[in-house]
Amino acid sequence: MRCLGTKPGTLTRFCKRMAAMLTETDGMLFKTEDDAAYPIRQSDMPDEFRILISQYPRNDWEGHPGFHQPTRNWLGAHLMFRRLTGIVRTDLESYLDRKRPLENTLVRLSHYGDALFRNLHGHHHFEDTSYFPELLAADPRFAGGLEILEKDHEVLDQVLHDFADGANDLIAGYEAKSAPDEKKIGHLHDLSRAIDKLLARHLSDEEELAVPIILHHRLRG
Repeated sequence: MRCLGTKPGTLTRFCKRMAAMLTETDGMLFKTEDDAAYPIRQSDMPDEFRILISQYPRNDWEGHPGFHQPTRNWLGAHLMFRRLTGIVRTDLESYLDRKRPLENTLVRLSHYGDALFRNLHGHHHFEDTSYFPELLAADPRFAGGLEILEKDHEVLDQVLHDFADGANDLIAGYEAKSAPDEKKIGHLHDLSRAIDKLLARHLSDEEELAVPIILHHRLRG
């Protein structure tokens, strides 16, 4: 097994906690059993940033002449993230319900958790440095909506780093033949639920902001 965020065969920790939590939040705090809190946005995307979705509803995207392979690939990555976080969360639930053995749980956590951590971080970097600036240049009316999505990325990064820390602790402990810490596994499950909750809102809002802009301005052809 390898730890999340490390090269194959290594057990050194890669993920460390970010320096501080966000101080300005828009929504609620998701609390884990040991009271670690994350500012998960609960408010809807403001109507002023949804003015194009009525012109380009989700059901019509696939048939639009401006819907090209790069956008299809981007949406495919989002589908992958939804599936990965679901796998990680349900695997941990199965272990806690005594339906899956520890070794199998950690092997799958090493594989699927690492895939989620690496790909989601890379995806966010691409969006923050390339994708969002492209959308902003095409239509500055949506600057505020893009800022909301960037704040979501910051919160997701916080939870992902804490999740990787927890997963790496469990994997290293198993390799050292230490007894499993049920409280730590429960906490990791809480973190997986937080990631699931964050992605559920963020990905939907991101898609319904970005794709109409792309179709309206015929971007990424």
